Amino acid sequence: MLINIIIMLIQILLGITLPLNNPVLIFSVILFIILLAPILLHRLKIPDLIGLILAGALIGPNGLHIMDRDSSIILFGTVGLLYIMFMAGLEIDMADFKKNSVRGLTFGLYTFLIPMLMGTAAGVYLLDFSYPTSILLASMFASHTLITYPIVSKYGVTKNRAVNVTIGATIVTCILALLVLAIIVGMSNGVLSHEFWIRLSVSTILFAAVVIFIFPIVGRWFFKRYDDKIGQYIFILGLVFLASFLAEAAGLEAIIGAFLAGLALNNLIPNTSALMNRIEFVGNAFFIPIFLIGVGMLVDFHVFVADWTTIWVAAVMVVVATLAKYVSAWLAYKSFRYTKSEFTLMFGLTNAQAAATLAAVLVGYQVVIGTDVNGEPIRLLNESVLNGTIVMILVTCIIASFATQKGAREVALADLAEEEIVDSDDTEDRILIPLSNIENVEELINLGVTVKSKKGKASLTALSIIQSDNVDTSAEKRSNLLLEKATKTAAATDNLLTTLLRYDYDVANGIKNAVKEHKITDIVLGLRKEGQISDTFLGNLTDRVLSKCATTTFVYRPSQPFSTLKRCIVVIPFHAEREIGFPYWLVRIWNIGKNTGNKMVFYASSSVLSVLKETHAKHPIDAVFNEFDNWDDFLIISRDIKDNDALVIVMSRKNYPSYTKSMTQVPTYLNKYFFQNNCILVYPMQIGIGEQEVGVFKSIPHAEPFESLEDMGKVLGKLFKKNK
Repeated sequence: MLINIIIMLIQILLGITLPLNNPVLIFSVILFIILLAPILLHRLKIPDLIGLILAGALIGPNGLHIMDRDSSIILFGTVGLLYIMFMAGLEIDMADFKKNSVRGLTFGLYTFLIPMLMGTAAGVYLLDFSYPTSILLASMFASHTLITYPIVSKYGVTKNRAVNVTIGATIVTCILALLVLAIIVGMSNGVLSHEFWIRLSVSTILFAAVVIFIFPIVGRWFFKRYDDKIGQYIFILGLVFLASFLAEAAGLEAIIGAFLAGLALNNLIPNTSALMNRIEFVGNAFFIPIFLIGVGMLVDFHVFVADWTTIWVAAVMVVVATLAKYVSAWLAYKSFRYTKSEFTLMFGLTNAQAAATLAAVLVGYQVVIGTDVNGEPIRLLNESVLNGTIVMILVTCIIASFATQKGAREVALADLAEEEIVDSDDTEDRILIPLSNIENVEELINLGVTVKSKKGKASLTALSIIQSDNVDTSAEKRSNLLLEKATKTAAATDNLLTTLLRYDYDVANGIKNAVKEHKITDIVLGLRKEGQISDTFLGNLTDRVLSKCATTTFVYRPSQPFSTLKRCIVVIPFHAEREIGFPYWLVRIWNIGKNTGNKMVFYASSSVLSVLKETHAKHPIDAVFNEFDNWDDFLIISRDIKDNDALVIVMSRKNYPSYTKSMTQVPTYLNKYFFQNNCILVYPMQIGIGEQEVGVFKSIPHAEPFESLEDMGKVLGKLFKKNK
């Protein structure tokens, strides 16, 4: 009655008819809900997700009926759900995912079997259902939806081990739950046969093969040939929804296809890339909120005052579903020896029921297994279960949102506290990118973003130098264009870049002065894509920069977009671990593997490999280690390098521990044998070069030669914590 009065007042005051049918007004209302719901509830410390779900319930057909849950809401909501699963696959750390695959499988079995057992028992003994109905009901408890994943993304803890394990477990439990659904429905309809299993197995294998093997090939081909940013985004969305359709055609749920597409395209879309930033922005700003509003529209408040049977069924479903997920997360927490914050995070991520649960209850409700004495159909899942499911979705989403927010906040605060300790005696990294060619500006900025530490812990500076004897309007205009393009490229990746325009009689001298004045820790120099590397590199410029600047220096020659690479072949000289700059460039190279997901293939001496393997054990990336200590036989590397590989060679300046005369032949090798590959030459930071000690070495935690590997390991550990 009260709702009807409110609806009448709205229609009279605004002079409109409800539900709304004007598409412009409907879209406007949705946008203001997305904007205002989180703001209004933020002061109450209520998660944004709950605000959107409650707003959907309020304006939906079971609330004020301001709008219907029509085809447009269903369409964009479906896109939002698939977006969540796609982003989960895209943002996952593949090295950690592989490392934790056994734990992911274990937790998946926990969070499937425990709800299945508890749900079946509750259905039989508390709700007096048949065994098929009880098993189907239990499968609804076993599945879950990563509705609260945006909260994890918001707090920046998507790389946390508990999140990786939970995402793996989600796929395991959803596949098993949907398989149970197919079996129970098949048994009820009498279509369960050998042909059913053969068809399901073959179609699933074909679907997985196409997405895992064909999608990366097609994606790499497209990115190499088309650099249009809008076109790349549309192309990626097309692949995601094609994978979702293929999953449905194979007899699986579309969310499985979206997640698998995220895993398949993981290496092609680095976390630091502009494309990744666009994907996250559009999803979090539009598609995902509409999905949450659509979930809210399913909520029927009348259920709370319905008959006692419905209330009892709803109460049992909520309690059993929540308790089963809590017990599953607790067992995983004890088994894996995780922290309490990670336990809360795992419970929050797995407790929300939505997509797969809703699909199961609708399918079960449509299956008629007989008729009663009055001729009314007896359904596999009755109306009480259907209404109870809506209540369960609302309550579990609310509980999951609070739990996920609490766990994610605690994990983020723990990481922050650790970083503050690490950074207490350390300044931020400062990366200088001198620009001269408009062609490679984007690639140089992307490399700078890829090797730097996480956002807020490193700054990027783009430098353009106008020689004093060549000051004219065209030179200034050209420099401004270079800096403008650099700024736009960095902004597209959500990174702030400082531009610097200098006038100097000599380019190398200008770079040296900029390094000294701005306490630069790293330099990224570039070559033209089609340029030859001369014996003196860049026509003496690099030699002069290296002789004047002591900082870690990267000389980069791109031949294809960095995102299209599969592997990085890293060649490290003998005694590299004795260099003072060893831990500083190693962290940068490690960041390439971490941020791109590319396989890192290291060639180094046994002493260097021991340090690399110890580092890998603590900070896993996808890496292979090969012993190599004879630079006179450098061309053996050419046997291993393939298309879509990058070659990274760690060099050294003369008269330093890891320098060898064979390094003088590197330019010839690169031009003759590796011209089609991206090449990065890395020069470690050194002391005693030019006048640099006054500036840079006051900003690093260790500026003296290491007395032992233990001392170097301590510095390396601090740097990795900073780059976590």
